[in-house]
Amino acid sequence: MAMLEQLLANHRPRTEEERADLARMVEVADGPDPWTRASALHCTASAFIVDGAGRVLLRWHERQQAWIQVGGHGDPGETDALAIALREGAEETGLDDLRPLPAAAGTGPAGPVHVVIVPVPAAKGEPAHEHADIRFVLRTDSPDRIRPEDDRAELRWLSFDEARRLTTEANVRESLDRVETAVAG
Repeated sequence: MAMLEQLLANHRPRTEEERADLARMVEVADGPDPWTRASALHCTASAFIVDGAGRVLLRWHERQQAWIQVGGHGDPGETDALAIALREGAEETGLDDLRPLPAAAGTGPAGPVHVVIVPVPAAKGEPAHEHADIRFVLRTDSPDRIRPEDDRAELRWLSFDEARRLTTEANVRESLDRVETAVAG
């Protein structure tokens, strides 16, 4: 069984909505290239980064017009969701000490905390589409070293309550609840 298929098979959804999203993701994972941007529904990997002070990092996402977690698309040839989340996290934050939070969702040392399908609005040269997002929890010991990848991608360390108030995305609030539980556990 391929790495992505195994990761999804091990994930235990917590809601009916997540169960439906997971079923669609399994179908995509069974296809020729689940990471290709050429497909209207394709996989992405993202991460909620936490620090030792009990804070979580959110990023302003210009295209989504929302405060969300870091993450994005796999580069050509990448197939490991966790490796993609780690790479994207480092690129978007400048943090070079990111590591997965063990047993984030009870699915092993680096299991996803949430899987969710999110709509993405059309942009110049790209139609509206959907991301089958696989979300992890990463930790840093050097939160003061953050630097945004560009001036339109502000980063903020927040308490979980502040983060839930700041984001407009219900699926991100659901993820934040799960991340807070994983960090406390």
